[in-house]
Amino acid sequence: MSDASTRLAPLPRPGETAPALALVIFDCDGVLVDSEPISLARLTAGLNRIGVPIDVETVRERFAGTSMVSIMDHIARDYGVAAPEGFVDAVKADTLRAFDAELRAMAGVAEAVAGLTLPSCVASSSDPVRLRHSLGLTGLLPLFEGRIFSSTMVARGKPAPDLFLHAAAAMGVPPEACLVIEDSVPGVTAACAAGMRVVGFSGGGHWGHDPSAADLTRAGASRVFRDYRDLPAVLTAA
Repeated sequence: MSDASTRLAPLPRPGETAPALALVIFDCDGVLVDSEPISLARLTAGLNRIGVPIDVETVRERFAGTSMVSIMDHIARDYGVAAPEGFVDAVKADTLRAFDAELRAMAGVAEAVAGLTLPSCVASSSDPVRLRHSLGLTGLLPLFEGRIFSSTMVARGKPAPDLFLHAAAAMGVPPEACLVIEDSVPGVTAACAAGMRVVGFSGGGHWGHDPSAADLTRAGASRVFRDYRDLPAVLTAA
């Protein structure tokens, strides 16, 4: 684990100019691939099977963008249900099977990433197997090969800043020169805590339940976009 996980970068003081962008950090689920409607549905079904009385909208609101370790900690604390042995692996396997049938890349994302003039990487709460599976299925893996970072690589997942700081350190870029693209409040919170600039993406299927992206803005996103044709303008504004 990188010691960057415990080091926060100072934000520019009022009147100071932020350094030029040197790295774009993409979340994966809900940002690069339209996986959240699938994975949240499979997680909800799994939780229901072990007696957790929760619906998919509550799962989306509470757990989108967080790791399975964090999710199961919350379930044990808030619902008093301890997951049986093998539960997490079973949900992961069920989700990957659903991905094989249904997963798609976000519209226009491959072209947008291929057209970047800045280095880029992925930093996701998903485990490495799911990340490579998702990116491979959607044809995005070659765009990020060797630059994929998982929450399993750090001590704390989002909303802690550890993962983003680890990714920046591995890429050799200071946090204040990074821009994060996120679709969840925990992810935006983590980017802000890391001292990075962050914009929200609301083009995924799970955003159909929320006509505004005000929660991402409240969490600290400087702006929110939903179409990858707008990415060049987003980068210019950042």
